[in-house]
Amino acid sequence: MGRLFGTDGVRGIANADLTAEMALGLSVAAAHVLAEAGSFAGHRPVAVVGRDPRASGEFLEAAVVAGLASAGVDVLRVGVLPTPAVAYLTGALGADLGVMLSASHNAMPDNGVKFLARGGHKLDDELEERIERMYEEHRTGAPWVRPTGDGVGRVRDYDEGFDQYVAHLIGVLPNRLDGVTVVLDEAHGAASRVSPEAFSRAGAEVVTIGARPDGLNINDGCGSTHLEPLKAAVLEHGADFGIAHDGDADRCLAVDGNGEEVDGDQILSILALALRERGQLRHDTVVGTVMSNLGFKLAMEREGITLVQTAVGDRYVLESMKEHGYALGGEQSGHVIVLDHATTGDGTLTGLLLAARVVETGRSLADLASVMQRLPQVLVNVPDVDKSRVHTSAELGAAVAEAEAELGDTGRVLLRPSGTEPLVRVMVEAADIDHARAVAGRLADAVKSALG
Repeated sequence: MGRLFGTDGVRGIANADLTAEMALGLSVAAAHVLAEAGSFAGHRPVAVVGRDPRASGEFLEAAVVAGLASAGVDVLRVGVLPTPAVAYLTGALGADLGVMLSASHNAMPDNGVKFLARGGHKLDDELEERIERMYEEHRTGAPWVRPTGDGVGRVRDYDEGFDQYVAHLIGVLPNRLDGVTVVLDEAHGAASRVSPEAFSRAGAEVVTIGARPDGLNINDGCGSTHLEPLKAAVLEHGADFGIAHDGDADRCLAVDGNGEEVDGDQILSILALALRERGQLRHDTVVGTVMSNLGFKLAMEREGITLVQTAVGDRYVLESMKEHGYALGGEQSGHVIVLDHATTGDGTLTGLLLAARVVETGRSLADLASVMQRLPQVLVNVPDVDKSRVHTSAELGAAVAEAEAELGDTGRVLLRPSGTEPLVRVMVEAADIDHARAVAGRLADAVKSALG
């Protein structure tokens, strides 16, 4: 069996790759593994279970809840809420386990199961591997030890979770949002109620789009992966800015009052300066990835802030933050982690903090975002090559060195083997887009020549 757990839980096409039987089996396995690890010692275990609005989430939620209860775990069913809300409630309620059913920004037919440990943190890789092994062992016939009588888990709806999470978000804000008009694109996803409620309670005038989930329309031409409707709505309503989430609302991108995109790197720049001003940016450091725009790095250097870069993926950003005690990190895609207030990327929290900075400073979002100049970035995928030699080929190393010398301090080159396909990704940044394209094209040819 190939590995089920990816970087963000188990995902696949619902009812094809990810079936009810699999969701139930994984949940039972998770309960047994955590019990063996001592997570439930001395008390009756409790799990928080939430989902995004996908139609398939309805039957998958039922399967997960059944699996946990059959393994002796009491379940608090919080319904449709963002991933960061489930993480927050897992910690706030002292639950032993959290489960989120979502495929984030993926299309509607997909879904996923993500397990969270006590405190709302991602499960360790070692525990995921043990869950996977136990699931496979029992899938092929080994019987479970099952509780009976009063040993089975009890299930109840926890409707209070909505207000509890919204109150948490508002409580984090350094100031109210009175006087700003914001358009929120909820991607017909998990934040369709939470985000407008939080912004409104904080004082903002709110216009919503993409906030009518019907189980089938999640991420469909809207949200953080399709910013055009948000840009149009901001201009139409004369709003100060717009915020876009993805299906499970763990990411946030923005659009300024001119209809221009403000990406994750720019958002991190704005929040880094705000946190430092309040003495909350520990070690004067922000964490990004190797794909962070060079303009972000140059802006942070100019402002006296250190940028630590990790491998691509918010899990690596979070690992670095936790290991070294950093307060802020994220990705260009809009995954922003404010570790003092969240254990994962939280799109609604990020949007609220961005709005609070606009109000606090009296500056427009466009003005705040101008702290960094986003350099043109070109990405070329080179397929059907031996990606294992990307860092050892002398021929390719010489081509990279030549490109770096040509770009100097105003550009950057990154060659990265794909984690899932036989291809190499060539990324080039330069002050001029045509120059970036030319260098990327030459390097793509060099990859084909050296590794083909």
